[in-house]
Amino acid sequence: MWQRIQTLYLGISTALIFSMFFCTFATIIGPAGEELTIGYHEKIPYLAMLIMLFTAHVAATASFKAFFLQARVSVIAALMAVGFQIWLAVDFIRFHNEMTFSLTALFPLAAATLDFMAAKRSLVDEMTISAVRSVKSSRRRRHGKV
Repeated sequence: MWQRIQTLYLGISTALIFSMFFCTFATIIGPAGEELTIGYHEKIPYLAMLIMLFTAHVAATASFKAFFLQARVSVIAALMAVGFQIWLAVDFIRFHNEMTFSLTALFPLAAATLDFMAAKRSLVDEMTISAVRSVKSSRRRRHGKV
């Protein structure tokens, strides 16, 4: 399973998304100086998006034997991560005066980059395997072995 680089990319992006369940999203500093932290799991829409993202990443990682399926699911997971990143960016723009956002707000962007790289590698592997099969079958036909 871990013999191909795209599986490593997907494993890392899955770990990034999984870590967001336990990380803080932002910190609000009150008028008296007290700090209130908000986790991703505390906002229901964020939690739902994280569950969908994690499920897509696990499905992409688990489909390591079917290259085209892995590429498709990786692209879907990457697009979902980009959407989540845009959503976080909009919240950052809306609340930048009241909140201090954590570095984990950039994890979906990193995961999307890794997902796109994994999809590319999956497609390259599939094309390589189909080219080798094509060459082998043409050699058999040429030599009379059908």
